[in-house]
Amino acid sequence: MKQLRALCLIFLFSCIAVAAHSETPPEWVIESQNTNGFLEFDPATGISVATNGVSISYSNVLLTADSATANEQTGEVSAQGNVIINTRGMLWKGDRVIYNFKSRQMQTEHFKAGRVPFFIAGEALTGNQTNQTYSATNAFVTTDDVANPIYKIRASKLTIVPGQYFEARNATLRVGGVPVFYFPYYRRNLGYRVNHFDFTPGYRSFYGPYLLTTYRWYSKESLDGAVRLDYRQLRGVGLGHDLVYRLGKLGEGDIDYYYAHDKDPNQKRFGTNGLSKPIPRERHRIAFSHQVSIRTNLTVTAVANYQSDSRVDHDFFETQYRHNIQPKSFLEVNQQWSNFTLDFIAQPQVNDFLETVERLPDVKLTALRQQLWNLPLYYEGESSAGYYRKQFVDNSTNYSAARADTFHQIVLPQTFFGWLNFVPRAGGRFTYYEEANGPGATTREQTRAVFNTGAEISFKSSRVWAGAENKFFDLDGIRHIIEPSINYVFVPRPNVLPPQLPQFDPELASLRTLPIEFPEYNAIDSIDAQNVLRFGLGNRLQTKRDGRIENFVNWSLFTDWRLRTRTNQTTFAPLTSTLEFKPRTWITFQSDTRYDLDRRRWVEADHRLVLEPNNIWSVSLGHRYLDRNTGLGGDEGRNLITTSFYYKMNENWATRISHHFETRDGTLEEQYYTLYRDLRSWTSALTFRVRDNRTGKDDYTIAATFSLKAHPRFKLNSDRDKPSLLVGY
Repeated sequence: MKQLRALCLIFLFSCIAVAAHSETPPEWVIESQNTNGFLEFDPATGISVATNGVSISYSNVLLTADSATANEQTGEVSAQGNVIINTRGMLWKGDRVIYNFKSRQMQTEHFKAGRVPFFIAGEALTGNQTNQTYSATNAFVTTDDVANPIYKIRASKLTIVPGQYFEARNATLRVGGVPVFYFPYYRRNLGYRVNHFDFTPGYRSFYGPYLLTTYRWYSKESLDGAVRLDYRQLRGVGLGHDLVYRLGKLGEGDIDYYYAHDKDPNQKRFGTNGLSKPIPRERHRIAFSHQVSIRTNLTVTAVANYQSDSRVDHDFFETQYRHNIQPKSFLEVNQQWSNFTLDFIAQPQVNDFLETVERLPDVKLTALRQQLWNLPLYYEGESSAGYYRKQFVDNSTNYSAARADTFHQIVLPQTFFGWLNFVPRAGGRFTYYEEANGPGATTREQTRAVFNTGAEISFKSSRVWAGAENKFFDLDGIRHIIEPSINYVFVPRPNVLPPQLPQFDPELASLRTLPIEFPEYNAIDSIDAQNVLRFGLGNRLQTKRDGRIENFVNWSLFTDWRLRTRTNQTTFAPLTSTLEFKPRTWITFQSDTRYDLDRRRWVEADHRLVLEPNNIWSVSLGHRYLDRNTGLGGDEGRNLITTSFYYKMNENWATRISHHFETRDGTLEEQYYTLYRDLRSWTSALTFRVRDNRTGKDDYTIAATFSLKAHPRFKLNSDRDKPSLLVGY
């Protein structure tokens, strides 16, 4: 019994010891910072005195100073000389500071504090970091991380909550010591998500003098937006609001609205707008998108783009217009499983000036390639059904019909000799078409059956030259990988030909050679007989650079030999070449070409050379050629040369010059000249642009943009890749 009691007591004391250890108060650590330092501790009073450099840490707070007196019982430290306190990511600096490590109270006569991107300095700082509130007098706030900042807000009283916000009373905005604006009361969030203005003043031939103003605001992490107020002398006032929201499990999205009362929507001063239908003065656009993941692998996406006319983006949002000339509106529900995906798409015609195939709705079940039991056979397929309406701009030839389609294919992958891949396949497709309705309807009810078969042969071979080295080409060993392939596709003549079917998913004209095998070839309504061989050849040369494997040559070639040609087809498809060559890490050459083997002429050529040896200068040269007979580049074709040159003159000044020159008629279509200025906490850019519109007068633009380094206005390289952002939206 006594042994049991003894064991219980031992267990109880052990628990108390563990609990006591788990609640051990933070440890004081006082250390001298150099060999000449002096450190004295009085155990009776708990007071330490240190000189010639000392560091004190307690509860994740670190203080360093030339000398200090610390009371471990009260937690108060009186420090002098180069005092720095690092707490919760905030740095506080002062000549003489009284700081209590336990209550987190601070007192100092002169101080500096910083937490990127904001820096604060002032007099008579008092505060309690436990409730994260500090007060200072005769203080200023800036984003300029230098001793004498150019841009700052000076206030008679400043209240600071580190990491959250500051409040200034009787505040003055000063630039270079000159008072610019007075704020009786001013509050601003700290951190990267800070409310701020963006201004773009300028002059444009089509606008006259203009000022684009954007106020960007942030509300915690779930909501932010931008309010736009623009004035263009010749076009009038424009206003709008962009809203971005994040609702957690309910998804995230954005809503953008813009309205302009356009004084000259048809540009009478510069000729007509090129449209047969006049544009009204009241112009607006609405862009909405939302995406939510309801559960694992179940995603819903909604996108709506409404525009009052076909030129509103062209006139006021040039960058977006160049990126997407025909924005779509749709609702998509996507469910993914390990071997299947289910898609539901509804796509209405929101803008009647854009030709659209309405899908009301379109449901597709896709079976990904998967093994059948333990057999060497693999199955893939897709089945879809929907109601479709082809909406033209004039509505006079619209037609609609229901369609149900199912495709199934069996694949038998084989490997011979351990290196030769042989993949035969066979499949079939059955499609039902309802009789078309509408003023443009010409087709009756149809059922079409299609059989397809074929095979692909390929292999991969490589060889390594480990000792191959070349300093000029930055080579450290070479590995050559070659991948030849032959893909044969045979589709007999369907029982119903494309002209007898409504064309909701036709074969669209493209500068790229289209896929030849199913299901990659997805122009369901244009399926016709095929008897074709596709020859492909891939070449890669690899080396080691900076400890990584890198392709310094990546070249692929392919063409089609059409054993049976269709109408308007040649025996051989254009020989397509894609090349990327990186002779050095800072030199990149890219080439995409298509050569017509039958007519012996180039169809397309796109080349680009980029030199980026350092952060001082870079050069980009490009050439774009398009044959006039492709039907995609206009009757005259294209033969465009592009150049871009960037040079950093010194730490404060840089310039970029770029041109677009059309050699077919000697027209310098577009010119950009930009001068960059580093203003320490700001960056600015002055841009001059000239555009030759070929019809009407030339378009001249000069604009200035400003951006706080703490809150960059553009993403990295946006001004290079999308230079129109430098003169507007």
